Amino acid sequence: MLFGRKHRKPITIPVKDVAEWKYTTCNYCSTGCAIEIGLNDKGRIVTSRGHAGADVNRGKLCIKGLLEHELFESPGRGRMPLMRDKAHLPFQPANWDAALDKTAAKIKEIQAKYGRDAFAIVSTGQLLTEEFYTLGKLVRGQIGTNNYDGNTTLCMASAVSGYKRSFGADGPPGCYGDFEHTHCLMAFGSNLPEQHPIIYWRLKEALEKRKFPLIVVDPRVTMLAQFADIHLPITPGTDTVLINAMLHVIFKEGLEDTEYLAKHTKGLDELRTLVLEHYDPKTAQHVCGIDEDRIRQVARLYAKAPAAMSIWTMGINQSTHGSDGVVNINNLNLVTGNIGKPGGTSLSITGQCNAMGTREWSSCSGLPGYRALEKEKDRKAVADFWNIDESFFPPKRGLTQTDIFPAIEAGEIKGLWLIATNPMTSMPNQPRIRKAMENLEFLVVQDVYEDVETNQYSHVYLPAAVWAEKEGCHTNTERRVNLTRNVLPAFADSKPDFWIFNRMAERFQDRNAIHFPPTPEGAFEEMKQLSVGAGRTLDISGMSYDRIEAARGIQWPYSAEQAAADEARFGPAHEVDMKQRMDFLGHSRLYTDGVFQTPDGRANLIPVRFVNNNECPDDEYPFWLNSGRVVEHFHTRTRTGKIGNLNKFSPTPYMELNPDAARELGIEHQSYVRLVSRRGDAVVMAQLTHRVGRDMVFIPFHFHDCVNRLTLGLLDPHSRQPAFKQNAVRIEKIDQALAARLNAERRAF
Repeated sequence: MLFGRKHRKPITIPVKDVAEWKYTTCNYCSTGCAIEIGLNDKGRIVTSRGHAGADVNRGKLCIKGLLEHELFESPGRGRMPLMRDKAHLPFQPANWDAALDKTAAKIKEIQAKYGRDAFAIVSTGQLLTEEFYTLGKLVRGQIGTNNYDGNTTLCMASAVSGYKRSFGADGPPGCYGDFEHTHCLMAFGSNLPEQHPIIYWRLKEALEKRKFPLIVVDPRVTMLAQFADIHLPITPGTDTVLINAMLHVIFKEGLEDTEYLAKHTKGLDELRTLVLEHYDPKTAQHVCGIDEDRIRQVARLYAKAPAAMSIWTMGINQSTHGSDGVVNINNLNLVTGNIGKPGGTSLSITGQCNAMGTREWSSCSGLPGYRALEKEKDRKAVADFWNIDESFFPPKRGLTQTDIFPAIEAGEIKGLWLIATNPMTSMPNQPRIRKAMENLEFLVVQDVYEDVETNQYSHVYLPAAVWAEKEGCHTNTERRVNLTRNVLPAFADSKPDFWIFNRMAERFQDRNAIHFPPTPEGAFEEMKQLSVGAGRTLDISGMSYDRIEAARGIQWPYSAEQAAADEARFGPAHEVDMKQRMDFLGHSRLYTDGVFQTPDGRANLIPVRFVNNNECPDDEYPFWLNSGRVVEHFHTRTRTGKIGNLNKFSPTPYMELNPDAARELGIEHQSYVRLVSRRGDAVVMAQLTHRVGRDMVFIPFHFHDCVNRLTLGLLDPHSRQPAFKQNAVRIEKIDQALAARLNAERRAF
């Protein structure tokens, strides 16, 4: 008997007649699962399944991927361009020429009146790579504003910054296959079962074949922590202290890899001096909350393992010490010789499906192919390739997303173009963001959904096509480039983002007459040419759409020379049997030769000093506020909020609260409460659980008008990424009927 029912309802799987399967890549998280979309004999989407021949997911999908085909007909989609003169007026339908003409004219008007950088553009990690490249070409080569960034600043900027500081370039050095070779895995602020379920399945499969210690560092008892051999419930924001204490033990006990350090690193003396003098475990335990004996145990386990690897997600990145945390994880792996070998790596688990693609090709933080605006040779190379004057490029990067909104407050930025991003839910300190949006003279929102919350402030709305209504590539966490084939034409009068950018570029040819390829595959060919160069890791010159699909994804670097060798073995990609997976493998790991992307080829060991600038609990606000994902939803629910079964399993914002703390406050399980911070308040449902300590609460970040009404979002000085996870709140009782009404209003689409 289940919950009082005497009869179990039988499970039935409806028959779905599939006439044709089309190959795509999942458009949610960064795992990079290959998907097949099933169409019936009328050309209608009826189902989706994981591709059994793809190495990443091997036929499996999480709940979001299994239901992803429902996006094509989900409610709230934009049907046509919309325009209005003022944000408080109703929208009026428009055709594409009118909407694009108005947008281009307003950009030029604002730039002529206030300067080129008075118009800003914020993109995403959700587009296809060819769309990122085309947008970057439009912004850097024609529009010319230097205030151009992506919402990946909110999730991966610290990983990018840390990789650049340690290794001289971005790019995760490891792969999922390292799970099968490692002898010790340490996960920092990463809850794989809910954030990246298929990566977790890969880890679980490796553990079943060959047991090795799994160590999880997280202030919350996450699902991954429940499965761990050792859980370290660290004080929020103090990861660098824990790692420094581990390094102290490793150096003091002579457990470092002296040969690797001598051959491939620099800065050893400064790092050794810092951790030995200031971060002994006896002192560190009082800061990071992990006792000294456990610190020593974990340090020895990691250093003595034949191969050890670290992974991390937002628990490290979303901090004022995020970049330093990544640098220190890199330090730990360099000191123990665990970079560039099977099972030994420093692997960031990326957030969005194509955050890697925007890092590689969108030109947000530099120029295409990991080139830097600060390097004259890089500016010249791209300017020559695009056939424009090098002086059109700025000599350094402009404002990040998190600095663009304060610049709007200050009156320095007057116009904004938002592309597939929703800062009215995703940005910290929402009251401040709302006021900034009201100050804009012109806002254009480009999104799949007309009802996205940020659209309430826009003057022009551009309806974009979704996912497999387009064609192009993604790059996943392990640098694997995979392909999305076009499955359906775009919904109503929406258009692929690639088409929108190309049409906008036609309206800026008076600035620089640049050629824009008319197809995504043509843009990909340009990217291949720009990826070639001596010593470059990001080489995709050997890839093609057919070759990528035949391989079910190829990891870069994959050069033209490698492609020629593969063709000699297997034959041309367009001639192979596409039902049989072809081993066009690329390179699984970077830095296998110990040569890094620094001027002298050595990795940088960087001493990290901890300064506690977190917002910590006090008498007035006694609880730590932590936030994160749930498996059913993605980011701000712009898409998953439209899928019935995803909402069914996760319908409302809630707060995890320790039962002992709830008893002291007189709060009952599943009652509504009001949380208050120094920025604002939020109403959530209390879920009593021992997954959080007595002084902590956890809230999923997906819901509008919720957790980011409370967050502070102090910025990391290197990456400019906000600290979403180190905030202080208090809990108050609230009228239950009023709370239920507020909850229903804020959840409505």
